Amino acid sequence: MKRIITIQDISCVGKCSLTVALPIISAAGVEACVLPTALLSTHTAFSSFSFLDLTDSLPSIDNVFHELDLTFDAIYTGYLGSFEQIAFVEQFLESRKSRQPIVIIDPVMGDHGKLYAGFTQEFSNRMAQLCSHADLLLPNMTEAAYLLREPYLDTYTEDDIRGILLRLSKLGAKRVALTGISLTPDKVGCYLYDSTDQSFYSYFNDKLPSVHHGTGDVFASCVTGAYMRGIPLRDALALGVDFTLESIRATLKDPHPIDYGVNFEEALPMLIERLKNGA
Repeated sequence: MKRIITIQDISCVGKCSLTVALPIISAAGVEACVLPTALLSTHTAFSSFSFLDLTDSLPSIDNVFHELDLTFDAIYTGYLGSFEQIAFVEQFLESRKSRQPIVIIDPVMGDHGKLYAGFTQEFSNRMAQLCSHADLLLPNMTEAAYLLREPYLDTYTEDDIRGILLRLSKLGAKRVALTGISLTPDKVGCYLYDSTDQSFYSYFNDKLPSVHHGTGDVFASCVTGAYMRGIPLRDALALGVDFTLESIRATLKDPHPIDYGVNFEEALPMLIERLKNGA
């Protein structure tokens, strides 16, 4: 069984970050180890929440990992809340470079053209440096704009997307997949550029008229789990789009919806079945 470690925050209630990553990656048949960067009572879409920063605990946890000679086949990072956490992740990656784990980075910083509260262009510049370590980089359009220090495009063409992907690859990432891409009003999906063979790939499925918290985490976790299970990357990306869509559909069918995130739990049987059949 493959073993990955995912570095991001965890909420006691609410579906995002580690609360999403752990069950989805586990359902893919991959061991999901966690390194929490912060502990929240509820995620930040709630009207109030408590927050415990775990940055100071990260080095001591990592020291134990080294003492026990624990190894990971992949390192998957999500939301990182400070310059100190980015620096820690860089050290974490560097100390394991000789063992060549696959590095998957979701540079969680914003959406819909705006950065999340507390983030700045300076932070985005620092995140761009971390992205140079990625074997697979998974930004949305907002994050791509800030990583490149370019204006956010609310509307775009396929040529625009390809240009953004090429410029993102120059940050150093081997493969970049833009998420949440819509080239027609009724479809949404992802667009990949693979610098190892200079190829492009895109996959789209139905776009539903609703917006939900945490869908990017659902997508990234599904892609990570499927890819580490041995599914080819393009198939893993397509599965990520389909699984996210199925999770949204399950949420919209819920007669008592509470906007903590999407009902990905109800879509897990579909994920497991697809993985059994090679996605």
